[in-house]
Amino acid sequence: MIEQAYELAEAAGVPLWCQDEAGPYRTVPYPGAGWRPVGEPARQPHEDVRTGTAKRLTLFRPATGAVRAAGVSSARDAVLHPWLQAELPQILAALPPVTPPEAERPAPARWATRLGHEPRAPPPPLRLLLVWDNLAGHRSWAIVRWLFAHGVMPLDTPLSGSWLNMAEALQRIVVPRALAGQDPGRRRRSSAGWTRRSPAGTRRPPRLSGTANGANADTDACDASGDPERCWPILS
Repeated sequence: MIEQAYELAEAAGVPLWCQDEAGPYRTVPYPGAGWRPVGEPARQPHEDVRTGTAKRLTLFRPATGAVRAAGVSSARDAVLHPWLQAELPQILAALPPVTPPEAERPAPARWATRLGHEPRAPPPPLRLLLVWDNLAGHRSWAIVRWLFAHGVMPLDTPLSGSWLNMAEALQRIVVPRALAGQDPGRRRRSSAGWTRRSPAGTRRPPRLSGTANGANADTDACDASGDPERCWPILS
């Protein structure tokens, strides 16, 4: 059913989003390459700064590449569910209204196709599919009822089938790029801050000119105050 949803839902006018949690990530130096101003190589601290761990909540629409993410210290239901209840209404508000009656909508856009039977009570029009992992908290009646009331159909990945959740593939790309070569502890910022800002593309490498080894690097991308964070790309 999930594979069919990937193939048919968007064409039927029902956007498909994926949701996943990544982590935990520690506030320790992470290996990897990064940009630095000429003459200012990266240095690792000698102390062990322990500021906890972080996780990353992600919503990803494969058809468009749209991403919504948040860095949090915990991904428990008490954190995840309110975040979804804040993000999904914004996504739904940007969608065009559903005007055809249920019987005239394409089969992939009907509740009966996803439920396997006609709904017992008339729900609102199906407006969005949400692919997420098969976790106990995702089957909580409180969140499932809320999703149905807003026209969102959750699709649980089967056991050993988390590869069907494309948000996981996205996080394997974004998170390493956000943390590679960085030290959140030294910058006095938790890993949640790094992982939260990574999808927005707010970090860009400084422009390089001259020799290939960067001897004449243009460091205008650094902040005038001398803050080297501007020269530490998180996502180019």
